[in-house]
Amino acid sequence: MPATLSRYGALILLGALSVVLFAPFRQGYLAPCLLAAVLLLLPRHSPAQATRGMYLWALSAYCANFYWIYHSLHDIAGLPAVFAIPLVALLPAWLALFPAAAVYLTQKLSWRNPYWQWLVTLPSLWTLFDWMRGWLLTGFSWGGLGYSQIPNWPLAGLAPLFGIYAVTWAVVASAGALVLLWQHPKHRQWVALGLTVVWAGSWGLSHIQWTEASGKPLSISLVQGNIPQTLKWEPTIFAHTLDTYTQHMTASPAKLVILPETALPIFYDELPAHYLQPLQALLQQQGKEVITGIPLRDSSGDYNGVISLTQPTQQYRKAHLVPFGEYVPLPWLTGWLYRYMNMPMSGFARGGAEQKPFTVADQSIAFNICYEDSFGEELLAGARSATLLANVSNLAWFGHSTAAEQHLQLSQARALETGRPMLRATNTGLTAVIDQRGQVLQSLPQFHNARLETSVQGRQGETPYLRWGNWPVLIALLLAIVLSLCYRRPFDHH
Repeated sequence: MPATLSRYGALILLGALSVVLFAPFRQGYLAPCLLAAVLLLLPRHSPAQATRGMYLWALSAYCANFYWIYHSLHDIAGLPAVFAIPLVALLPAWLALFPAAAVYLTQKLSWRNPYWQWLVTLPSLWTLFDWMRGWLLTGFSWGGLGYSQIPNWPLAGLAPLFGIYAVTWAVVASAGALVLLWQHPKHRQWVALGLTVVWAGSWGLSHIQWTEASGKPLSISLVQGNIPQTLKWEPTIFAHTLDTYTQHMTASPAKLVILPETALPIFYDELPAHYLQPLQALLQQQGKEVITGIPLRDSSGDYNGVISLTQPTQQYRKAHLVPFGEYVPLPWLTGWLYRYMNMPMSGFARGGAEQKPFTVADQSIAFNICYEDSFGEELLAGARSATLLANVSNLAWFGHSTAAEQHLQLSQARALETGRPMLRATNTGLTAVIDQRGQVLQSLPQFHNARLETSVQGRQGETPYLRWGNWPVLIALLLAIVLSLCYRRPFDHH
């Protein structure tokens, strides 16, 4: 029993250490090593104990990476700690089930040949469950091991071909290879050669230009208003908010000005005519287009949206909403919590799955809002007909936490997958320009009222992932798992 407790304690510690793999620390090269250490600590002859061990590791990892949810629920929304703490723990508790299930099934499919077990079965099950947690119960894909490689580590080269889940598979397979190198020295040279080929090949792929320049570079201004979340919806500072953003809109020399998510904290149809009409006339006189995040509504419902102030027919309505933040999940069960929270406009409807990009000069811009850019396949339809991607966010909900840096890494993955630059306009940061290789070209410091003036070149053409999405990876995973089922043997309890 003491040995088991020590093992579980080590797994919990390794879970907490997983934060160094992701932004802002970005030590992604450690991901296979850390996971290999976790796998070596799992009991080899007890599926139940191995599953418990993996669950503890994953629970610790997700709690360490997503602690900032407490800040948004308690510090910003005002939910009492007695309710906020269980809700914060609930998400990691749910997410931890997926890697635990992968380990359990891998143990149950115990192979005669450990090479297949570690290099095929576990990576395939892990990746399939990682994909599943990206859509079950609306999905939450943050913290996937593939993101640890974005954008600079060699395995990131797989993202334009097969997406982030291929990168996840390669990370887990690399960890399995390290386990084999440690436990089975007989064929060590072949395992090491295979590991080298995967990493060197991925690094070589990262140098391919999958897309090409389209049209003329577009001058762009990304505005970061830095309006505190605790004050954003207060009527007393509404005039200050309008003045802040109006100054940025009119002073920028750029052809296109982009404001953050809900930058104007009022429904578009409620903007005072004496404010909106003169502003639109001035912007048209200046020859610029201003696109802002703002709530929209019509007879079908209220939406978290994006609209062009100078061409109001150009609109985007958020399709993938945040549970508790933008809609009430299971209102008969959770609705009472909203009595304790300051959560303005939490009853949004969903926009359409495929919406037209905005046209500015000779560029087409596909918008997404907030954490929509964590769902790679959902952005593909818009990206195929766009030359640029743009994300508008309000990360003031998460204060001085690592959430903004983690979100930036998600945007970098989407740019790399699609071969499109990503523009990010956020309320408090990180406002940035990301190129088609996932590299941050320019960014603003967090918690400053400022704007980023730049020029961006659009891109056309398709990466393999932009063309095929997740299907090649999913088919390969299912085939690998079917083979595991066909050739499995009963687990030997002796």
